[in-house]
Amino acid sequence: QVQLVESGGGLVQPGGSLRLSCAVTESIFSFSVMAWYRQAPDKQRELVARIAGGGSTDYADSVTGRFTISRDMRKTTLYLQMNTLKPEDSAVYYCFAQRGVGNWGQGKQVTDGS
Repeated sequence: QVQLVESGGGLVQPGGSLRLSCAVTESIFSFSVMAWYRQAPDKQRELVARIAGGGSTDYADSVTGRFTISRDMRKTTLYLQMNTLKPEDSAVYYCFAQRGVGNWGQGKQVTDGS
């Protein structure tokens, strides 16, 4: 069974940057979609950014221009570069990968340090 392991979360100041990584235990070539979701307390999980198998990307309006999703096929890793962070970006961030069924990481906390 494929495993997704997030890393890179933590405490950030408004305006700061952080990069999340999601290491996948097997080749990511065959995933139709890989994505980052987030869930803040008392809110529903929401899509932050996704990248299709062909490489096209799209983002939630709230993060467009600030966040960048990317992947390294050789390292089998998905990334989320987060710049100009805002307090409302605080949440648990989840890595997601779909190949038929969806697979989730365990989540990584990003906390506003202001």
